[in-house]
Amino acid sequence: MSKINVGIIGCGAISNLRHAPEYVSNPNCKLIGCYDFNNERAKVLSTKFGGKVYESVDEMLDDPAINAVSICSSNATHAELAIKALNKGKHVLCEKPMATNIEDCINMGAAANQANKILMIGHNQRFALAHIKAKTILQSGEMGRVITFKTTFGHRGPEYWSADKSINTWFFKKSAAFMGASADLGIHKLDLIMWLLDDKIAKVSAFCDTLNKKDSEGKLIGVDDNMVSILRMKKGAIGTLTASWTYYGDEDNSTILYCENGILRIYDNPDFPIEVVMKDHSRAYYKVGAVHTNDDLVQENSGVINAFIYAIENDQTPAVPFSEAIEAMIAIFACLESSDKEITIKV
Repeated sequence: MSKINVGIIGCGAISNLRHAPEYVSNPNCKLIGCYDFNNERAKVLSTKFGGKVYESVDEMLDDPAINAVSICSSNATHAELAIKALNKGKHVLCEKPMATNIEDCINMGAAANQANKILMIGHNQRFALAHIKAKTILQSGEMGRVITFKTTFGHRGPEYWSADKSINTWFFKKSAAFMGASADLGIHKLDLIMWLLDDKIAKVSAFCDTLNKKDSEGKLIGVDDNMVSILRMKKGAIGTLTASWTYYGDEDNSTILYCENGILRIYDNPDFPIEVVMKDHSRAYYKVGAVHTNDDLVQENSGVINAFIYAIENDQTPAVPFSEAIEAMIAIFACLESSDKEITIKV
């Protein structure tokens, strides 16, 4: 089988740390080129990882050599670019959040179906080895039913790791990002909890607010920097989800599941990615897959790119199908509505 030729749209931090190096390391694909509205960023990525610099999105999408694209641009552009790429016959891997409104999410899915092309969303938490192991433990039945849970994703904010590395980052601008920590971090954990529990979210009650982050004029940024949500799952479990850009110490990417037969702690113990505490206080520890953080100088393979290429090669539904990504987006929009109206929202 010939290699899958890939292009990258948007050459910021996520492209340099994840997409480009993981495409280059995958023997079944080839990075053909990249595009960014900031041509210098595209040149930097091209110099580091190879491939040409396209002068426009249309030039890339009109190139018959390109089979698939990664969309790593600002949130507000995801839908337009994904739909355009799908209509041009390209497979699409899109960074999260999928889009900035549910209509665009649905239209992206419809475009993928009509083009008969793969549309995958980059929810990388599913590929973390500790999460895979935790799902296996849950499926074994040894922990019994999940009764309650708490899941957290917090770090010090995108101004410390994004391409700008400043408070001028597009992540802080409502016109480009639309949502803040809720969509940057919370969406990951919504997808994860539904995947781990093999369940959907039934109701949400949330607080989304801007508590600390300020722009260059000293004013609070235009998007949320914190979200705390109470989630009720359709099968009955209740839990909390916290997403924050104001964890100014260590990053927290933990999930704790309180089950009928014990407690399953994931990325909560710094020495062991999984800790199982049973009813009789016996403990089991699993050293599988250290948690990835935005402060890591050397990034491990996320698994997202390999899964995307594998789905294309085998003409099968990707590991993160767009239909499940839409479920997570519906839940995020419900959280925002709940916070805005100060009511519980049925999803």
